[in-house]
Amino acid sequence: MCRRKRGSETGPSPVDRARNGSKHHLLVDATGIPLAWTVTGGNRHDSTQLIPLVDRVPPVRGKVGRPRRRPKRLSADRGYDYESHRHQLRRRGITPEIARRKSSHGSGLGRYRWVVERTFAWLHQFHAAFLALGCCLVCYRPLRSTSL
Repeated sequence: MCRRKRGSETGPSPVDRARNGSKHHLLVDATGIPLAWTVTGGNRHDSTQLIPLVDRVPPVRGKVGRPRRRPKRLSADRGYDYESHRHQLRRRGITPEIARRKSSHGSGLGRYRWVVERTFAWLHQFHAAFLALGCCLVCYRPLRSTSL
């Protein structure tokens, strides 16, 4: 749903009482290097982006031979625990390591999930810089139109 002047990447957030917002989704390798990302409206469930993210992973160069396009395994939290996702990952040759819903915490996936959270922290360091750049552009527009 694309709203006038807001774009398709915004939507009501389920946690902010339907305020507009956006959500970023990220797929990283074992070291935290981003492989694929997307931005959706704040009202979209994380699980809707799992398979599209996997399909967006570009070929990764490395060893001689055909570049690998997909990871061998994928670790995710219980928000992605759907049998359809597990099936689609297996069809792509990926071993799913997804915590089960309604299971006790401490599945052991925290050993791997922190890498994603760390990458989000790295990316959020750029937020203030982009905000400042945006402010500069907003200030520049009226100046540019008056100098013509």
